[in-house]
Amino acid sequence: MEKRNTIQKQLVLDAVFRLANHPTAEEVYAEVARSHPTVSKATVYRNLGSLSEDGLLRHIKMPGGADRFDHMLLEHHHIICTQCGCFADAPASGSAALDEAVARQTGYSGVSHDIVFRGLCPECAKAGKV
Repeated sequence: MEKRNTIQKQLVLDAVFRLANHPTAEEVYAEVARSHPTVSKATVYRNLGSLSEDGLLRHIKMPGGADRFDHMLLEHHHIICTQCGCFADAPASGSAALDEAVARQTGYSGVSHDIVFRGLCPECAKAGKV
């Protein structure tokens, strides 16, 4: 069955691109609601899931925190500040080789991974926050 590209789905995708800061579902909903207040939270959440399943967004699962969504699909990792929660892209090298090595060693297929590094961002470090 072919999936429809609805206006709501496009609004959600556009919001993630506009925010460009790895937004949470709540942040995407707030962005959509600013210009389209009749779009429900359930619609935004459903479309985020659908866009992720379709490979148009990257769903970043955050244990102990709100999941985030990324419009950049090229191979990269992420880093989060342990003090202020700032979330950013981090360069990735050797990711494909890591997936292949894990697949070879475990016998699993379709191996992929998401890495989120944690540390103190430059602003918090400069401010002396620990």
